[in-house]
Amino acid sequence: MSRSYLDWNATTPLRPEARAAMIAAMDLQGNPSSVHREGRAAKAMMERARGQIASALGADGADIVFTSSATEAAALACAGRGLVCGDVEHDAVAAWCAPSLPVDAQGRVTVSDPAQSALQIANSETGILQDLPEGLAVSDLTQGFGKLPIAFNWLGCQMGLVSAHKIGGPKGIGALVLRRGLDVSAQLRGGGQEMGRRAGTENLIGIAGFAAAAEAAARDLANGVWDRVAEIRNILDSALSAEGFNTISVGNSVARLPNTLTLIAPGWKGETQVMAMDLAGFAVSAGSACSSGKVRASRVLRAMGFDEALAGQAIRISLGPDVTEEAVLRFVQSWSRDYKRILSRIA
Repeated sequence: MSRSYLDWNATTPLRPEARAAMIAAMDLQGNPSSVHREGRAAKAMMERARGQIASALGADGADIVFTSSATEAAALACAGRGLVCGDVEHDAVAAWCAPSLPVDAQGRVTVSDPAQSALQIANSETGILQDLPEGLAVSDLTQGFGKLPIAFNWLGCQMGLVSAHKIGGPKGIGALVLRRGLDVSAQLRGGGQEMGRRAGTENLIGIAGFAAAAEAAARDLANGVWDRVAEIRNILDSALSAEGFNTISVGNSVARLPNTLTLIAPGWKGETQVMAMDLAGFAVSAGSACSSGKVRASRVLRAMGFDEALAGQAIRISLGPDVTEEAVLRFVQSWSRDYKRILSRIA
């Protein structure tokens, strides 16, 4: 059975450019904090990579602090600041802010005090885009980086979070982007790495892969790769609608990521849909989350006003550049066949 990977918002395949850069970095012997020749060579590679990532993100002149993930970057940016947010943020950000900002039925968040607020640029579950107000404290840029024509220096936010594995880089490396002159208190303490903001010897191999992936992602965006992805997503959306079920395509009337479709199928639990599609050869995600063995309805969909039942009956389909029209139409065929069986049992 051929398989189709339709879960690009969760993680992306490793780009060949990233793999090659990581293999090359394995030959660097020095610690970038060391002053001898080997250490200086490692430091030079790391600083080149920092500049490559800044350029790809439109963050020239900003500080790039390497972390183990966007989750760690969120802790570095948000801890102890008393920030507020809408209840649609990724758990990595939601863990550090009070979910008091209003969210409308289209998933859009109203920010009243940008300097004390966190707001994502795009939702990982629904793909819905937000308008970032000037002076925003923190923005999760993870899903937008590489898919949207954004530049950190134009966004108006003070800090941003990014992750390599969302753009074809390796897992285990991310970054916090700060406007020059801002400072944050280190959460990991010990050495003075990363300008004193994050202790621990830097992950040179991951950093090399991150930089190569960031450059490749910027090229893809400039070459219109994601415009074609949006076309395929829209074909998928239309084909599902044409099946005539009473489904809900979440956020399809507002601006979304070019690759994302969240589908609610009344009467069919999200996790059951994921299992059925996995058996049919398709990797998708549930709109519900599983924590400690307990399935709960999507917090994001609940914040948008969907009831508990519907919020637990959603799946997310997220495409990448190698997903074809033929693949999404096969998905529609398999998904529709299984949904008809579910509905026949309910009737």
